[in-house]
Amino acid sequence: MWNCKACSVVVPSRLKLLQHYRLKHRHFGHNSRFPCVYSNCPCTFRTWNALRIHLNRFHVSDTRQKQFQNIIFSCHICNCGGLNLEKDYWAHINAHLKKNELITCMFSDCNFKTNICGTFKSHKNRKHHSFLLNDFKPGIVTTTTVASQESDLADDVEVEAYYEIESDVHSSNNLPNEIKHNFAAALLKLEHLSHVPSAAIDEFLQELYILNSTLSIPLTTDVLVDAFQKHNLEVDKSILKEIATTLSTDNPIHKAIQKGGCLGSAYQRRQYYKTNFNVVDPVEYILDAKNKKTFQYIPILDSLQVLLNRKDILEKISPNQKTQETEEDSVYQSFRDGLHFKQNRFLSGQELRLFVGLYVDDFELCNPLGTSRKKHKLCAVYWVLRNLPPGSNSSLSSIYLALLCRTDDVKTYGYNRVLEPLLKDLKYLEEHGIFIPLLGETLKGTVVTVSADNLGAHGLAGFNESFSGHYICRFCTASKQDIQSIEVRTGALSLRTKELHSAHVRLAEDSDTNYFGVKKACPLTEALSHFHVLTGYPPDIAHDIFEGIVPVELAHCLTLIISKKYITLDKINKSILDFPYKYNDKTNKPHVLPQPLSSRKTIGGNAHENWSLLRLLPFLIGPQIPENEPAWQILLDLKEIVELVVAPVHNDESIAYLESKISEHRQRYQDLFPEQRLLPKHHYLEHYPQIIRLFGPLVGYWTIRFEAKHSFFKQAIRHTSCFKNVPFSLATKHQLMIGYQLTSPSLEKSELEMSSGSAVPVDILKEEIAIVVRQRYPNLSEIHITKNVWSKGINYRTGMIVVHGSEGGLPEFGQIEQICVLHQKLFFIVKQLCGWYREHYRAYELSQSPTKAVSLVEVSELTDEYPLADYLIGHVQMVTLKRFVCCKG
Repeated sequence: MWNCKACSVVVPSRLKLLQHYRLKHRHFGHNSRFPCVYSNCPCTFRTWNALRIHLNRFHVSDTRQKQFQNIIFSCHICNCGGLNLEKDYWAHINAHLKKNELITCMFSDCNFKTNICGTFKSHKNRKHHSFLLNDFKPGIVTTTTVASQESDLADDVEVEAYYEIESDVHSSNNLPNEIKHNFAAALLKLEHLSHVPSAAIDEFLQELYILNSTLSIPLTTDVLVDAFQKHNLEVDKSILKEIATTLSTDNPIHKAIQKGGCLGSAYQRRQYYKTNFNVVDPVEYILDAKNKKTFQYIPILDSLQVLLNRKDILEKISPNQKTQETEEDSVYQSFRDGLHFKQNRFLSGQELRLFVGLYVDDFELCNPLGTSRKKHKLCAVYWVLRNLPPGSNSSLSSIYLALLCRTDDVKTYGYNRVLEPLLKDLKYLEEHGIFIPLLGETLKGTVVTVSADNLGAHGLAGFNESFSGHYICRFCTASKQDIQSIEVRTGALSLRTKELHSAHVRLAEDSDTNYFGVKKACPLTEALSHFHVLTGYPPDIAHDIFEGIVPVELAHCLTLIISKKYITLDKINKSILDFPYKYNDKTNKPHVLPQPLSSRKTIGGNAHENWSLLRLLPFLIGPQIPENEPAWQILLDLKEIVELVVAPVHNDESIAYLESKISEHRQRYQDLFPEQRLLPKHHYLEHYPQIIRLFGPLVGYWTIRFEAKHSFFKQAIRHTSCFKNVPFSLATKHQLMIGYQLTSPSLEKSELEMSSGSAVPVDILKEEIAIVVRQRYPNLSEIHITKNVWSKGINYRTGMIVVHGSEGGLPEFGQIEQICVLHQKLFFIVKQLCGWYREHYRAYELSQSPTKAVSLVEVSELTDEYPLADYLIGHVQMVTLKRFVCCKG
C-alpha cells in the first residue's frame, strides 16, 4: 500500500499515488514541493519533472525488487474470491444485478439494498464516489505480499503515465468537475501569481478552442479509422467523424473555455475563482462620489473565517497560547512575554483570543524617479495572525491585505474616514467575536500591535509627523534639546502614560495645535476597548538602525579612519568587492561606499546591505586598524548593539547588557564627534531595553517582511499596466492569489526540504560517525545523507558553522560534516570546534578541538538555528555571529 505524505489517502500502487498528487494536490510545485512517493525517502522537489528524474534514477531497483501488497477482492453475495482487479470485482457485482439479485451495499456503515443495476450505480456515485480500500466492509478486501516483477521500462512508463485515469476509480460524474477545477487552478496561477495578462489568457484559450473544435477533428478521425482497421472492424467514416466531433466538444476543458463557458472570458473566470477558491472579495467604499474617490477594503472578519477554517492553523493557535504561559518570567521569546500583554486582562486571560497585528505603509508603484512619481502612491494596511508561533508570519503568503487606498486620499480625508470599515469589524471582533465551526465556539480578539516606520506610526497614532520639531518621541516627552544631553536610562525623562496622553489629546484638540508632540487621538484607541496607542506601536529596528543610525555612523567613522590614513576609500571598496562571500552572505553582500564619503554624511544602501557591511566590516578592514582606535570602537559597539537588538530571545541579563552598551556607545560617539547632533533614532534606540521588556523581542515587529509584500503589487501593475482604478485592480488580484495559496495544505515553510540524497548503510560510515549515530539509534541500519537541505526557510549546507551549545558563557561552535535524515528528522553530524573571542573583531577565532570529536545534533537542538559562514582572515579561521545568542554560564 502507498500512503500520501500530504493527506491520509492510501492507494494500492505507485501510479495511483502519482495520479492522486496531480488531481488532489495541485499546489505541489508552488507553495509546497513534490514529496517522493516512497515512505522512507525524505526528498522533495520543486517540479514534477525533477520528481520523475529522481524516481527513475534512485528508485528503479526499489520498483523491481521491492515487495508490495497485492489486493484480492471477494464477493460478499456469493463468496466468490480471487478477483485480483477492482474492475473485475465491479463486473462481478454487475452480473448479480443483471440477474435481479438483491445485493447489500459493500461499504461500511451503509445498509442500502437494491436489485436494479442503474439504482445501484446512482447510489454508488452519489454516496461513495470517492472511496478508499479501507472503506469496504470486512472480508471484501484482503492483501497478500508478492514480489514485483516490473522492469525499468515499466517503471518509467508508470511515472510518465500519471495522466491515465481509470474510470472505475473516479466517478464519471465527478471527473469532469475535477478536470475543470484543475485547469482553472492552472489558469489562476498563470493570471494572478505569474501575472500573465488576462488578454493573453483569453487569446490562448481562443486558440486552444479552435484547435480542439476544428483542426483536431480530422486527426482524431484518422486515429479512429486506424484503430478500427487494426481490429478488422468496418465502420462508416461519417460515424467516426461524429465520434471524433463528440470527443472534442464533450471534453470538460472544451466546454469550460467555449463562449459562455465558466472559463471562457476574464469575467467568467473571476466568477469561477471566487466561487471555488474561497476568495474574499474586496469591497469598494466611496470617499467622494463626485470626484470618484474610493478605496478597497477586504473584510477582515471574512478573511479570519476562511483562515480559521483550516485545521493546521487551529492546531498551531490553541496549544501555542497555553505553552507560553508556562515560560519563565525572565525569558522574552514573543509578545506574550512582554508586560503589555500580561497586563492586558482581555488578551492574557484563560480564554482563547485572536491576536491581530497590523502594518501600515505608503509605497510607490511606479519608478520613484520617473514622471509618474507620487502619482500612483498607495497606502496599504496589512495584517497577520500573531497567535502563530514566532517566525510563522515571515512567509509572504501569511501576510494578508486589509485595505488599499491612494495616499493622497488618506491625507485628504484622514485615517478616521479610511479606516472606518476596518475599525467597525475589529470592534465587532472585540465585542462579539466570530464563530469557528471546527472549534464549535466563538472567538473574540483585538489588535495587539501596529507595525510601521516612524512617519507612518506617528501619522496613525496622532503624534507630530515632523522630526525636526520640538517633540519627536512617542515613548516619552523629551524635547529635541533634551535628547542631546539626557540619557533615557537616567530616568530624568518623563515617559508617556495613558492618563498623561489623554490630557495631551484633549489640550491638542482644544487648541487645534500639537501639545507635547500630540496632534490628535489615535483612531484605533478611540474605536477599540482593548488597544491603546502607548501599548500598541513598537519601534521598527529596520528604519531606526539599519537605515538610520548604521549608515550615518559608518560614514562618520570611516571618514575619520580614512583621514588618519589607516586605509583609503578605494581600498575599502576593493575589499568589499573582492571579499569571498559565502552562503547567505552572497545574497546580501554590501554595496561599495559612495564618493566623496565625507560630504554625504551617510553611506545610503538598504537595510540588508548595511547590516551585512557592519557585520563583516571587521573582516574587511580589521587587520589595517589599530587596536584602540576610537572610531573603530564605536563601530564595534554598534555591531554588538545590532546583534543584541535582532536577537529572537532575550533574558534580563541580555537586556541589561544591551542597556549598558547603548549608554557606552552614546558616550563614545559624543566624545569623538561633539559637533554631530544625535539623531532622533539615537534617542529611540535608548528606549529599546525597556521596550523589549514591554513588547518582547523587537525583531518580531520589524517591517522588512511587510515591505517585501509590496513587490507583489509592483509586479502586478508592471505586467498589467492598468491604471484606471489601481486599488481595485490590485486588491482583486491579490485576493485571487491568496485564494489559490489557501488551497495548499500547509501555509508554512516545510520543516524538511531536500532534492537529492543517498541512502547509506550505517556500517560503511566513518567509525566516529557510526558511533554517534548508534548511540542515539542503536537499531538503525541506514541513513539518508545530503549536502544541501532547507528547514523552515533556512538553508543548511555542509561546511557551514552552527552554534549547538554553550560553555563558560561562550557559544560552542561546530562545522557541519554531514547532513542526514533519521526517521524523517533533520540531523547534522558536526565537527566540534574551539572558539576564542577576539575583541578587535568582535568575532570568534576557530580551531579544531583537541579531541577531534564529532556530534549528532538535531536541528531543534541548535542554540541558534541560523547557520554561519567561516572566513580565513590572514591565517586564522574566524566566524562572526549574526544575532546575539543567550548562553548559560
